[in-house]
Amino acid sequence: QVQLVEHGGGLVQAGGSLRLSCAASGRTFSSYGMGWFRQAPGKERVFVAAINWSGSSTSHADSVKGRFTISRDNAKNTVYLRMNSLKPEDTAVYYCAAKLWAPSPAVVADEYAYWGQGTQVTVSS
Repeated sequence: QVQLVEHGGGLVQAGGSLRLSCAASGRTFSSYGMGWFRQAPGKERVFVAAINWSGSSTSHADSVKGRFTISRDNAKNTVYLRMNSLKPEDTAVYYCAAKLWAPSPAVVADEYAYWGQGTQVTVSS
């Protein structure tokens, strides 16, 4: 089993920044596609960003383009989500996810087999 652990959530004022990280277990992280999803209170879980196994290709939801950036460091078995210019509507629990076949970034939650526990991001107005 692959274990994913998120860090970096917290409370931030609108316009501020946070960087989330997700550390994965195992020795084959470089073969995993990774994604970030979020779920706001009373809302469905939605796609935020994804990155392919090499880091050469990324995808970001329209709602976060230009503000959020996904990246990965395969030497550290870690994927990151840099969040800038945060808005109150970004408030959600953020989840990282992994899939074992991802030559291209995957944007559909059902494609991911492994999920972290989530980390709360709260943006105050």
